Amino acid sequence: MIVYGIKTCGSVQKALAFFKKHHQEVEFVDLRQEPPTEEKLDTWLEFVSLDTLLNTKGTKYRTLGLKELQLDDEGKYAWLLKEPLLFKRPIIEHAKGIHAGYSEQEYMTLFLP
Repeated sequence: MIVYGIKTCGSVQKALAFFKKHHQEVEFVDLRQEPPTEEKLDTWLEFVSLDTLLNTKGTKYRTLGLKELQLDDEGKYAWLLKEPLLFKRPIIEHAKGIHAGYSEQEYMTLFLP
């Protein structure tokens, strides 16, 4: 599994702690240091929607004033490529696809045998 996120993000920290607690090996990719490419985003979009990936509750979304822009899908796509802090975190690539965000209950179902 690959976990994409930012180390200082609370949700990412919870996810990494969950995997450690349950002895799950994960690779961590810092979105600040390695922003997703267009090809990576296209791959993720085969499994989840733009609305799932775009964090509309985050500080970066508010400070950029994106709500007022009423972005269409093309606009959301462009902003995600331009500003990796807009991604809902963590994004997890796993055997069954992609999962965005942290939910212990969902993780128990998805990632534990």
